[in-house]
Amino acid sequence: MAVYVANLQIESGTDFEHLFSLGDNDNNTTLNLAGFTVTSQLRKWAGSTTAVSFASTVSSATDGEIQISMASTITTDIKPGRYLYDVVLQDGTSKVKVVEGMVNVRAGVTR
Repeated sequence: MAVYVANLQIESGTDFEHLFSLGDNDNNTTLNLAGFTVTSQLRKWAGSTTAVSFASTVSSATDGEIQISMASTITTDIKPGRYLYDVVLQDGTSKVKVVEGMVNVRAGVTR
């Protein structure tokens, strides 16, 4: 399975959420994500030992939808800048990265 690349933007101090719809381009169908769990993390660089986790859920297994989110209480503590993230699906036997990209965290002005 190819890894989908999507760059995101998070406004520091605000709630963030993003919905991914995963499909199979070979036969033009959505992926059935029944039985899968999803995890997603943000790091300054791939080898960093410090990570911030997104709340990650399979929001609709039959429609191939995954949602990642982060509360404003968490985004407030992330320093502005560029980060890397990925989204990983896992079932009982396999672990597959399905989405990756960069995240631009922008400083908020309103407190």
